[in-house]
Amino acid sequence: MPVDHYENFPVASLLVPARLRRPIEVIYHFARSADDIADEGDAPAEERLAGLASYQAQLDRIEAGQTPETPLFVDLASVIAQHQLPVPLFRDLLNAFAQDVVKKRYADFDEVLDYCRRSANPVGRLVLHLFERTEPHQLKQSDAICSALQLANFWQDIAIDWTKDRVYLPQCDLARFDISENDIASQRWSENWAKLIDFQIERTRQMMLAGAPLVHNLPGRMGWEIRFTVQGGLRILERTQHVRGDIFRHRPKLGPWDWLVLAGRSLTM
Repeated sequence: MPVDHYENFPVASLLVPARLRRPIEVIYHFARSADDIADEGDAPAEERLAGLASYQAQLDRIEAGQTPETPLFVDLASVIAQHQLPVPLFRDLLNAFAQDVVKKRYADFDEVLDYCRRSANPVGRLVLHLFERTEPHQLKQSDAICSALQLANFWQDIAIDWTKDRVYLPQCDLARFDISENDIASQRWSENWAKLIDFQIERTRQMMLAGAPLVHNLPGRMGWEIRFTVQGGLRILERTQHVRGDIFRHRPKLGPWDWLVLAGRSLTM
């Protein structure tokens, strides 16, 4: 489930057909390692951006038909060639990770969605390319699911992101609900804070539900993989709402009982 360290990126479970597990794992490792360059450790911004630029250079080599210089990109080149994956989707991911290094605030929801378009949606689109399900309505549904998963993770991790000087809550929404960044810094819960988080949860839920019909367009076990992913995202939103947005003291996460709930709900999608 994309609700912890790996966030938006699906990991190839046993529900994924065996022939596609390796390609999905390669895509995951590319995305995870690039995100770690942008996000982990205490390297200065210039070093992080240089690391991401080196990834861009390897994509350049792949597009030029040259042999990449690292094992990860040798594997990635093979997957891209075998499945005819669009290289710009990998570039979008790197662009989003580089943005995380330099951009710490978002004026409005459109800005947040633009980030999601590059940080989350490419992974879903790459998976659809693997399954040769790339009709416009399928891509749109995948985008809705991936963006909703990214947003659910944002609301779950507000306190964690604050330690990195990042606030993904739109600045206009903070003002609308009379919340300041001091409330985040002091981990101050209030009724206004609960209303702010309820607002974010509801529009995230609607986005997830808009994409949910995608599960009926994916074959066999992959449809079940996406069912669990959608239901997991919805469950995290439920848990966030259950604590009335007090993620400072109760970070929402899934436990053993939740997996039974996800299984039951997946049967009725």
